[in-house]
Amino acid sequence: MKTYAKTDEEKLTEIISRGVANIIPGKEALEQLLTSGRKLNVYLGIDPTSTKIHLGNAVPLRRLQLFVELGHNVTFLIGDFTALIGDTSDKESERPVLTYEQIEENFKTYKEQAEKFLDFSKVKLVHNSDWLQSINFPGVVKLMRHFSLNDFISRELIRKRLSEGKSVSLPEVIYPVMQGYDSYFLDTDIQIGGTDQVFNMQAGRTLQKNLRQKESFIIENEFLPGTDGRKMSKTWGNGIYLTDTPEDIYGKIMSITDEVIGSYFVLAASLPMKDVEEYKKRLSGGENPMGIKKELARVIVTELYDEEAAKKAEAHFATTVVSKRPAEDVAVVKLTSPKLLMDELVGFALENSLVESKSEFRRLLEQGGIYLNETRVENEVKELSLNIGENVVRIGKRKYLKLVI
Repeated sequence: MKTYAKTDEEKLTEIISRGVANIIPGKEALEQLLTSGRKLNVYLGIDPTSTKIHLGNAVPLRRLQLFVELGHNVTFLIGDFTALIGDTSDKESERPVLTYEQIEENFKTYKEQAEKFLDFSKVKLVHNSDWLQSINFPGVVKLMRHFSLNDFISRELIRKRLSEGKSVSLPEVIYPVMQGYDSYFLDTDIQIGGTDQVFNMQAGRTLQKNLRQKESFIIENEFLPGTDGRKMSKTWGNGIYLTDTPEDIYGKIMSITDEVIGSYFVLAASLPMKDVEEYKKRLSGGENPMGIKKELARVIVTELYDEEAAKKAEAHFATTVVSKRPAEDVAVVKLTSPKLLMDELVGFALENSLVESKSEFRRLLEQGGIYLNETRVENEVKELSLNIGENVVRIGKRKYLKLVI
Protein backbone atom coordinates (compact mmCIF):
# COMPACT_ATOMS: atom_id res chain seq x y z
CA MET A 1 0.00 0.00 0.00
CA LYS A 2 1.24 3.49 -0.85
CA THR A 3 2.26 5.58 2.17
CA TYR A 4 3.15 9.25 2.63
CA ALA A 5 5.94 10.88 4.62
CA LYS A 6 4.41 12.78 7.55
CA THR A 7 6.05 14.49 10.51
CA ASP A 8 5.14 13.49 14.07
CA GLU A 9 3.37 16.83 14.43
CA GLU A 10 1.26 16.11 11.33
CA LYS A 11 0.41 12.64 12.67
CA LEU A 12 -0.63 14.11 16.01
CA THR A 13 -2.84 16.67 14.29
CA GLU A 14 -4.47 13.95 12.18
CA ILE A 15 -5.15 11.82 15.26
CA ILE A 16 -7.18 14.54 16.97
CA SER A 17 -8.65 16.30 13.92
CA ARG A 18 -8.88 14.20 10.76
CA GLY A 19 -12.34 12.73 10.39
CA VAL A 20 -13.02 13.16 14.12
CA ALA A 21 -16.67 13.67 15.07
CA ASN A 22 -16.00 14.25 18.75
CA ILE A 23 -13.48 13.71 21.53
CA ILE A 24 -14.66 12.85 25.05
CA PRO A 25 -14.11 14.52 27.46
CA GLY A 26 -12.41 17.13 25.25
CA LYS A 27 -9.93 17.80 22.47
CA GLU A 28 -7.69 20.16 24.43
CA ALA A 29 -7.24 17.70 27.30
CA LEU A 30 -6.40 14.90 24.87
CA GLU A 31 -3.86 17.08 23.08
CA GLN A 32 -2.14 17.77 26.42
CA LEU A 33 -2.03 14.04 27.13
CA LEU A 34 -0.63 13.23 23.69
CA THR A 35 2.17 15.79 24.10
CA SER A 36 3.02 14.72 27.66
CA GLY A 37 5.69 12.26 26.52
CA ARG A 38 3.84 9.29 28.08
CA LYS A 39 3.38 6.04 26.21
CA LEU A 40 -0.38 5.65 26.12
CA ASN A 41 -2.54 2.54 26.04
CA VAL A 42 -4.69 2.79 22.91
CA TYR A 43 -7.19 0.21 21.83
CA LEU A 44 -9.56 -0.63 19.03
CA GLY A 45 -11.90 -3.59 19.27
CA ILE A 46 -13.82 -5.36 16.54
CA ASP A 47 -16.38 -8.15 16.58
CA PRO A 48 -15.42 -10.18 13.49
CA THR A 49 -18.99 -10.73 12.26
CA SER A 50 -18.09 -10.39 8.58
CA THR A 51 -15.28 -11.51 6.28
CA LYS A 52 -14.98 -8.26 4.33
CA ILE A 53 -13.70 -4.79 5.22
CA HIS A 54 -15.02 -1.72 3.43
CA LEU A 55 -13.36 1.69 3.31
CA GLY A 56 -15.53 2.86 6.21
CA ASN A 57 -14.15 0.06 8.40
CA ALA A 58 -10.64 1.23 7.52
CA VAL A 59 -11.10 4.70 9.08
CA PRO A 60 -10.20 3.59 12.65
CA LEU A 61 -7.42 1.35 11.32
CA ARG A 62 -5.71 4.35 9.72
CA ARG A 63 -5.94 6.27 13.01
CA LEU A 64 -4.64 3.31 15.00
CA GLN A 65 -1.61 3.08 12.70
CA LEU A 66 -0.75 6.71 13.48
CA PHE A 67 -0.60 5.79 17.18
CA VAL A 68 1.69 2.86 16.25
CA GLU A 69 4.03 5.18 14.35
CA LEU A 70 4.18 7.57 17.32
CA GLY A 71 5.34 4.70 19.55
CA HIS A 72 2.29 4.18 21.78
CA ASN A 73 1.12 0.86 23.21
CA VAL A 74 -1.51 -0.20 20.70
CA THR A 75 -3.88 -3.11 21.25
CA PHE A 76 -6.13 -4.63 18.62
CA LEU A 77 -8.90 -6.55 20.33
CA ILE A 78 -10.79 -9.41 18.70
CA GLY A 79 -14.20 -9.57 20.31
CA ASP A 80 -14.58 -13.32 20.01
CA PHE A 81 -16.64 -13.45 23.22
CA THR A 82 -18.74 -10.33 22.60
CA ALA A 83 -19.37 -11.47 19.01
CA LEU A 84 -21.28 -14.42 20.45
CA ILE A 85 -23.89 -11.82 21.49
CA GLY A 86 -23.42 -9.22 18.79
CA ASP A 87 -23.55 -5.46 19.24
CA THR A 88 -26.83 -3.95 18.08
CA SER A 89 -25.85 -0.30 18.56
CA ASP A 90 -26.55 0.47 14.90
CA LYS A 91 -29.10 -2.28 14.23
CA GLU A 92 -32.89 -2.45 14.45
CA SER A 93 -32.89 -6.15 15.37
CA GLU A 94 -30.76 -8.74 17.14
CA ARG A 95 -27.68 -9.99 15.33
CA PRO A 96 -27.44 -13.68 14.38
CA VAL A 97 -25.36 -15.71 16.84
CA LEU A 98 -21.96 -16.84 15.55
CA THR A 99 -19.86 -19.82 16.61
CA TYR A 100 -16.24 -19.52 17.77
CA GLU A 101 -15.18 -21.28 14.56
CA GLN A 102 -17.00 -18.71 12.39
CA ILE A 103 -15.51 -15.85 14.40
CA GLU A 104 -11.94 -17.15 14.02
CA GLU A 105 -12.38 -17.78 10.29
CA ASN A 106 -13.83 -14.30 9.83
CA PHE A 107 -10.90 -12.69 11.63
CA LYS A 108 -8.37 -14.59 9.52
CA THR A 109 -9.67 -12.93 6.35
CA TYR A 110 -10.26 -9.62 8.19
CA LYS A 111 -6.60 -9.48 9.27
CA GLU A 112 -5.36 -10.14 5.73
CA GLN A 113 -7.27 -7.07 4.56
CA ALA A 114 -6.54 -4.89 7.62
CA GLU A 115 -2.79 -5.34 7.06
CA LYS A 116 -3.11 -2.85 4.20
CA PHE A 117 -3.44 -0.17 6.91
CA LEU A 118 -2.15 -1.59 10.18
CA ASP A 119 1.29 -3.02 10.96
CA PHE A 120 0.28 -5.98 13.12
CA SER A 121 3.92 -6.74 13.95
CA LYS A 122 3.87 -3.64 16.20
CA VAL A 123 0.40 -4.21 17.65
CA LYS A 124 -0.65 -6.38 20.58
CA LEU A 125 -3.37 -8.78 19.45
CA VAL A 126 -5.79 -10.02 22.13
CA HIS A 127 -9.09 -11.95 22.42
CA ASN A 128 -11.60 -10.75 25.00
CA SER A 129 -12.64 -14.33 25.71
CA ASP A 130 -9.34 -14.59 27.63
CA TRP A 131 -10.82 -12.54 30.48
CA LEU A 132 -14.59 -12.40 29.92
CA GLN A 133 -14.93 -16.19 30.10
CA SER A 134 -13.34 -16.24 33.54
CA ILE A 135 -15.71 -13.72 35.20
CA ASN A 136 -18.08 -15.51 37.57
CA PHE A 137 -21.69 -14.52 38.17
CA PRO A 138 -20.97 -12.44 41.31
CA GLY A 139 -18.36 -10.59 39.22
CA VAL A 140 -20.91 -9.81 36.51
CA VAL A 141 -23.39 -8.49 39.10
CA LYS A 142 -20.66 -6.34 40.65
CA LEU A 143 -19.84 -4.78 37.26
CA MET A 144 -23.49 -4.17 36.41
CA ARG A 145 -23.99 -2.12 39.59
CA HIS A 146 -22.07 0.69 37.86
CA PHE A 147 -24.78 1.06 35.20
CA SER A 148 -28.46 1.83 34.84
CA LEU A 149 -31.08 0.07 32.73
CA ASN A 150 -32.61 3.50 32.12
CA ASP A 151 -29.49 4.56 30.25
CA PHE A 152 -29.64 1.48 28.03
CA ILE A 153 -33.31 1.71 27.06
CA SER A 154 -33.06 5.46 26.41
CA ARG A 155 -30.91 4.77 23.32
CA GLU A 156 -32.80 5.65 20.14
CA LEU A 157 -32.72 2.28 18.35
CA ILE A 158 -33.47 0.32 21.54
CA ARG A 159 -36.36 2.66 22.35
CA LYS A 160 -37.66 2.25 18.79
CA ARG A 161 -37.54 -1.56 18.98
CA LEU A 162 -39.34 -1.57 22.31
CA SER A 163 -42.04 0.81 21.05
CA GLU A 164 -42.60 -1.49 18.07
CA GLY A 165 -42.94 -4.52 20.33
CA LYS A 166 -39.70 -6.09 19.07
CA SER A 167 -37.56 -8.28 21.30
CA VAL A 168 -34.53 -6.86 23.11
CA SER A 169 -32.58 -9.73 24.62
CA LEU A 170 -30.94 -9.52 28.04
CA PRO A 171 -27.50 -10.37 26.59
CA GLU A 172 -27.82 -7.18 24.50
CA VAL A 173 -28.32 -5.25 27.73
CA ILE A 174 -25.02 -6.45 29.18
CA TYR A 175 -23.05 -6.05 25.92
CA PRO A 176 -21.94 -2.47 26.80
CA VAL A 177 -20.83 -3.72 30.23
CA MET A 178 -18.64 -6.37 28.62
CA GLN A 179 -17.12 -3.89 26.18
CA GLY A 180 -16.57 -1.49 29.06
CA TYR A 181 -14.76 -4.23 30.96
CA ASP A 182 -12.51 -4.78 27.93
CA SER A 183 -11.38 -1.17 28.25
CA TYR A 184 -10.92 -1.48 32.01
CA PHE A 185 -9.01 -4.78 31.77
CA LEU A 186 -6.61 -3.25 29.23
CA ASP A 187 -6.23 -0.11 31.39
CA THR A 188 -7.03 1.99 28.36
CA ASP A 189 -6.10 5.65 27.99
CA ILE A 190 -7.77 6.08 24.59
CA GLN A 191 -10.56 4.17 22.87
CA ILE A 192 -11.27 4.53 19.14
CA GLY A 193 -14.66 3.87 17.57
CA GLY A 194 -17.55 5.17 15.51
CA THR A 195 -20.28 7.47 16.78
CA ASP A 196 -22.57 4.44 17.10
CA GLN A 197 -20.13 2.99 19.66
CA VAL A 198 -20.11 5.92 22.09
CA PHE A 199 -22.52 4.38 24.60
CA ASN A 200 -20.39 1.23 24.81
CA MET A 201 -17.15 3.18 25.02
CA GLN A 202 -18.57 5.38 27.75
CA ALA A 203 -19.01 2.19 29.78
CA GLY A 204 -15.24 1.80 29.65
CA ARG A 205 -14.73 5.36 30.88
CA THR A 206 -17.19 4.71 33.72
CA LEU A 207 -15.29 1.65 34.94
CA GLN A 208 -11.93 3.39 34.63
CA LYS A 209 -13.24 6.31 36.72
CA ASN A 210 -15.07 4.26 39.32
CA LEU A 211 -12.55 1.46 39.79
CA ARG A 212 -9.23 3.18 39.01
CA GLN A 213 -10.07 6.86 39.51
CA LYS A 214 -8.55 7.35 36.07
CA GLU A 215 -9.68 9.64 33.27
CA SER A 216 -9.71 8.08 29.81
CA PHE A 217 -10.60 9.36 26.36
CA ILE A 218 -12.82 8.45 23.44
CA ILE A 219 -12.10 9.43 19.84
CA GLU A 220 -15.29 9.20 17.79
CA ASN A 221 -14.68 8.67 14.08
CA GLU A 222 -16.91 10.27 11.49
CA PHE A 223 -18.79 7.86 9.24
CA LEU A 224 -17.75 7.45 5.63
CA PRO A 225 -20.80 7.78 3.37
CA GLY A 226 -21.55 4.84 1.10
CA THR A 227 -22.13 5.06 -2.63
CA ASP A 228 -25.75 6.09 -1.97
CA GLY A 229 -24.91 8.79 0.59
CA ARG A 230 -25.97 6.79 3.66
CA LYS A 231 -23.47 5.36 6.16
CA MET A 232 -21.35 2.76 4.37
CA SER A 233 -22.73 -0.63 5.36
CA LYS A 234 -22.83 -4.17 4.05
CA THR A 235 -26.52 -4.26 5.00
CA TRP A 236 -27.34 -1.49 2.53
CA GLY A 237 -25.15 -2.77 -0.29
CA ASN A 238 -23.38 0.59 -0.63
CA GLY A 239 -19.88 -0.46 0.36
CA ILE A 240 -16.51 -0.15 -1.36
CA TYR A 241 -14.61 -3.22 -0.23
CA LEU A 242 -10.89 -3.90 0.00
CA THR A 243 -11.55 -7.19 -1.79
CA ASP A 244 -13.08 -5.33 -4.76
CA THR A 245 -11.05 -5.21 -7.96
CA PRO A 246 -9.32 -1.92 -8.85
CA GLU A 247 -11.91 -1.48 -11.61
CA ASP A 248 -14.79 -1.91 -9.17
CA ILE A 249 -13.26 0.45 -6.61
CA TYR A 250 -12.64 3.10 -9.27
CA GLY A 251 -16.16 2.74 -10.67
CA LYS A 252 -17.83 2.86 -7.26
CA ILE A 253 -15.94 6.01 -6.31
CA MET A 254 -17.02 7.63 -9.57
CA SER A 255 -20.63 6.89 -8.57
CA ILE A 256 -20.55 8.85 -5.28
CA THR A 257 -22.34 12.19 -5.12
CA ASP A 258 -20.35 15.39 -5.53
CA GLU A 259 -21.30 16.45 -1.98
CA VAL A 260 -19.23 13.68 -0.36
CA ILE A 261 -16.02 14.03 -2.42
CA GLY A 262 -14.41 16.06 0.37
CA SER A 263 -15.32 13.43 2.98
CA TYR A 264 -13.72 10.72 0.84
CA PHE A 265 -10.45 12.65 0.60
CA VAL A 266 -10.46 12.94 4.41
CA LEU A 267 -11.69 9.47 5.40
CA ALA A 268 -11.02 7.08 2.51
CA ALA A 269 -7.48 8.16 1.62
CA SER A 270 -4.25 8.84 3.49
CA LEU A 271 -3.12 11.94 1.59
CA PRO A 272 -1.50 14.59 3.81
CA MET A 273 -4.13 17.08 4.98
CA LYS A 274 -2.45 19.97 3.18
CA ASP A 275 -3.16 18.15 -0.10
CA VAL A 276 -6.72 17.39 1.00
CA GLU A 277 -7.31 21.08 1.71
CA GLU A 278 -6.13 21.94 -1.82
CA TYR A 279 -8.71 19.56 -3.30
CA LYS A 280 -11.40 21.12 -1.10
CA LYS A 281 -10.41 24.61 -2.29
CA ARG A 282 -10.70 23.50 -5.90
CA LEU A 283 -14.16 22.07 -5.23
CA SER A 284 -15.39 25.21 -3.45
CA GLY A 285 -13.81 27.34 -6.18
CA GLY A 286 -16.17 25.92 -8.79
CA GLU A 287 -13.90 23.43 -10.56
CA ASN A 288 -15.74 20.59 -12.32
CA PRO A 289 -16.26 17.89 -9.63
CA MET A 290 -16.00 15.11 -12.23
CA GLY A 291 -12.31 15.80 -12.80
CA ILE A 292 -11.59 15.95 -9.07
CA LYS A 293 -13.55 12.73 -8.53
CA LYS A 294 -11.33 11.00 -11.11
CA GLU A 295 -8.27 12.18 -9.18
CA LEU A 296 -9.83 10.85 -5.96
CA ALA A 297 -10.47 7.46 -7.57
CA ARG A 298 -6.86 7.34 -8.83
CA VAL A 299 -5.52 8.21 -5.36
CA ILE A 300 -7.54 5.53 -3.58
CA VAL A 301 -6.85 2.75 -6.10
CA THR A 302 -3.15 3.66 -6.07
CA GLU A 303 -3.08 3.51 -2.26
CA LEU A 304 -4.81 0.13 -2.16
CA TYR A 305 -3.05 -1.39 -5.18
CA ASP A 306 -0.53 0.62 -7.24
CA GLU A 307 -0.29 3.27 -9.97
CA GLU A 308 -0.47 0.75 -12.79
CA ALA A 309 -3.71 -0.70 -11.42
CA ALA A 310 -5.13 2.83 -11.14
CA LYS A 311 -4.29 3.57 -14.80
CA LYS A 312 -5.93 0.35 -15.97
CA ALA A 313 -9.00 1.00 -13.81
CA GLU A 314 -9.36 4.49 -15.27
CA ALA A 315 -9.12 3.12 -18.82
CA HIS A 316 -11.66 0.42 -17.95
CA PHE A 317 -14.06 3.06 -16.64
CA ALA A 318 -13.67 5.15 -19.79
CA THR A 319 -14.49 2.14 -21.94
CA THR A 320 -17.31 0.54 -19.98
CA VAL A 321 -19.07 3.53 -18.44
CA VAL A 322 -18.25 6.60 -20.53
CA SER A 323 -18.29 4.84 -23.92
CA LYS A 324 -20.65 2.04 -22.73
CA ARG A 325 -18.60 -0.66 -24.42
CA PRO A 326 -17.44 -3.98 -22.94
CA ALA A 327 -13.81 -4.17 -21.91
CA GLU A 328 -11.46 -6.32 -23.98
CA ASP A 329 -11.29 -8.97 -21.27
CA VAL A 330 -15.07 -9.28 -20.90
CA ALA A 331 -16.36 -12.78 -20.08
CA VAL A 332 -17.84 -14.66 -23.04
CA VAL A 333 -20.46 -17.41 -22.83
CA LYS A 334 -21.18 -19.52 -25.92
CA LEU A 335 -24.76 -20.72 -26.41
CA THR A 336 -26.54 -22.95 -28.91
CA SER A 337 -30.06 -21.49 -28.62
CA PRO A 338 -31.38 -17.93 -29.02
CA LYS A 339 -33.67 -18.49 -26.05
CA LEU A 340 -32.21 -17.88 -22.59
CA LEU A 341 -34.03 -18.30 -19.30
CA MET A 342 -33.50 -15.49 -16.81
CA ASP A 343 -32.35 -18.03 -14.21
CA GLU A 344 -29.62 -19.13 -16.62
CA LEU A 345 -28.45 -15.53 -16.98
CA VAL A 346 -28.32 -15.22 -13.19
CA GLY A 347 -26.11 -18.33 -13.13
CA PHE A 348 -23.74 -16.91 -15.77
CA ALA A 349 -23.49 -13.64 -13.82
CA LEU A 350 -22.58 -15.53 -10.64
CA GLU A 351 -20.07 -17.81 -12.39
CA ASN A 352 -18.25 -14.77 -13.81
CA SER A 353 -18.31 -12.77 -10.54
CA LEU A 354 -20.51 -10.05 -12.01
CA VAL A 355 -22.76 -10.20 -8.94
CA GLU A 356 -22.15 -11.62 -5.49
CA SER A 357 -25.52 -13.29 -5.06
CA LYS A 358 -28.85 -14.03 -6.70
CA SER A 359 -30.44 -11.40 -4.49
CA GLU A 360 -28.03 -8.74 -5.82
CA PHE A 361 -28.96 -9.67 -9.40
CA ARG A 362 -32.68 -9.53 -8.54
CA ARG A 363 -32.22 -6.15 -6.88
CA LEU A 364 -30.47 -4.76 -9.96
CA LEU A 365 -33.21 -6.19 -12.16
CA GLU A 366 -35.94 -4.57 -10.04
CA GLN A 367 -34.07 -1.25 -10.19
CA GLY A 368 -33.80 -1.40 -13.99
CA GLY A 369 -30.06 -2.08 -13.95
CA ILE A 370 -29.90 -5.08 -16.34
CA TYR A 371 -29.59 -4.41 -20.09
CA LEU A 372 -29.51 -6.69 -23.13
CA ASN A 373 -27.96 -5.02 -26.18
CA GLU A 374 -28.56 -1.66 -24.41
CA THR A 375 -32.29 -2.33 -23.98
CA ARG A 376 -33.46 -2.49 -20.38
CA VAL A 377 -34.65 -5.91 -19.27
CA GLU A 378 -38.00 -5.64 -17.51
CA ASN A 379 -38.41 -7.18 -14.09
CA GLU A 380 -41.24 -9.51 -15.17
CA VAL A 381 -39.30 -11.14 -18.03
CA LYS A 382 -38.63 -14.85 -17.51
CA GLU A 383 -36.99 -15.62 -20.88
CA LEU A 384 -34.76 -13.55 -23.16
CA SER A 385 -34.61 -13.64 -26.96
CA LEU A 386 -31.06 -13.30 -28.26
CA ASN A 387 -29.67 -12.26 -31.63
CA ILE A 388 -27.76 -14.76 -33.72
CA GLY A 389 -24.13 -13.77 -33.25
CA GLU A 390 -22.96 -11.54 -30.41
CA ASN A 391 -25.14 -10.19 -27.60
CA VAL A 392 -24.00 -7.86 -24.82
CA VAL A 393 -25.50 -7.93 -21.33
CA ARG A 394 -24.78 -4.96 -19.07
CA ILE A 395 -25.17 -5.54 -15.34
CA GLY A 396 -25.30 -2.30 -13.41
CA LYS A 397 -23.21 0.55 -14.80
CA ARG A 398 -19.86 -1.14 -15.26
CA LYS A 399 -20.08 -4.91 -15.71
CA TYR A 400 -20.59 -6.75 -18.98
CA LEU A 401 -21.11 -10.25 -20.29
CA LYS A 402 -21.07 -11.39 -23.92
CA LEU A 403 -23.44 -14.10 -25.06
CA VAL A 404 -22.48 -15.62 -28.41
CA ILE A 405 -24.65 -17.97 -30.48
